[in-house]
Amino acid sequence: MVHGTNEISLHLVKHPATKAVGFTGSLQGGRALFDAAATRPEPIPVYAEMGSTNPVFILPEALKKNGAAIAEQFVQSFTLGVGQFCTNPGIAIGRAGDDWKKFAERAGELTKAVAPGVMLHRGIFEKFEKGADKFQKTSGVNVAGKSSAEAKERAGAILFATDAKTFREQKLLSEEVFGPSTLLVGCGTTEELEQIARGLHGQLTASIHGTDEDLARHKNLIAILKQKVGRLIFNQFPTGVEVCAAMQHGGPYPATTDSRTTSVGAYAIKRFARPVCFQNFPDAALPPELQNKNSRNLWRLVDNQFTKSDL
Repeated sequence: MVHGTNEISLHLVKHPATKAVGFTGSLQGGRALFDAAATRPEPIPVYAEMGSTNPVFILPEALKKNGAAIAEQFVQSFTLGVGQFCTNPGIAIGRAGDDWKKFAERAGELTKAVAPGVMLHRGIFEKFEKGADKFQKTSGVNVAGKSSAEAKERAGAILFATDAKTFREQKLLSEEVFGPSTLLVGCGTTEELEQIARGLHGQLTASIHGTDEDLARHKNLIAILKQKVGRLIFNQFPTGVEVCAAMQHGGPYPATTDSRTTSVGAYAIKRFARPVCFQNFPDAALPPELQNKNSRNLWRLVDNQFTKSDL
């Protein structure tokens, strides 16, 4: 793993000894590496993870029954690690009304109590400040909550709020602001909520908070989100990932350059393994792991049927 300038990264991607690339960062950086790899005399795959707003859909019955608890968990999630998680929930969408208003007020109160934090480096902090400033200056967007404390060169949490019409018309609001901020989007109807979902870019995750009744009434929403994300989450928040065989940490472009892979979990090894078939080779000429005696032992181990002689 190499930390350095764009020039060093591009040199490595173009070097003939490099056969595959993994990248986590901005859309601009990921596309630059992806394009460079594609123009090589021998193109190579670039598995770039380039950002996500990880939308959270809060359905009516869940909002009515658990609005206060969801608000608390939501604020904890989008401010975790000063908002510097690739799965940070940058948008929350729900049906406008009294329950949504109470949810926004509670989330705003909790946001005010969040202490400003130090981001990874000055460049990330400055980019966050610029992104948050653009949101704040956008017509139709208001600040529903903001860290009451201030500290030099520390990022305070910010909760923005808008309506579905403004969100659709202002494309800026669909962009990721990497840091401790998020945007509440109130929709007038279920159809409008689904329209918001259809207009989303590719994402790493989407979360749905609801009851069994909510899910039955919003089957279309689930069908839409399946085409938009790599991981669908029910009644939980996306922050953090578990390194396991089931983890899918990827998603449609621009979340990643290849939605068929994951950057976290056991399946990630397939990014850097190229399949080779040995057809009709004599056993002695095969790689050791494919020779009959060894492959039989491997299957015994996989089936947990090993003995001392197998080991």
